Amino acid sequence: QVQLVESGGGLVQAGGSLRLSCAASGRTVSSYAMGWFRRAPGKEREFVAAINWSGGSTYYADSVKGRFTIGRDNAKNTAYLQMNSLRPEDTADYYCAATGARASGSLLSLGNLYNYWGQGTQVTVSS
Repeated sequence: QVQLVESGGGLVQAGGSLRLSCAASGRTVSSYAMGWFRRAPGKEREFVAAINWSGGSTYYADSVKGRFTIGRDNAKNTAYLQMNSLRPEDTADYYCAATGARASGSLLSLGNLYNYWGQGTQVTVSS
């Protein structure tokens, strides 16, 4: 079993930055692809970004491309989401997820691919 715990959320003004972290425990996730998803109030969950098991492939939703960067530190069993130029529409609960599937590219945007999910961290961007 893999437990995922997100941190780093908070309140920020539009144009600001936040760095979300996803700490994994229970087993190493160095062979897992990691993803970030979000759910805004009253909306369905949507894909944000993902990174494959090796870190050599990343994939982003069009809405965050160029503003968000996903990374991982396998030595720390942690994944990150650096969010810059935040907008009010980025306000949501952000969830980290992990999958053992050896997938890359757009396949990593599929929520059903992920076996493990964190509890989420709230991000609020004020205008």
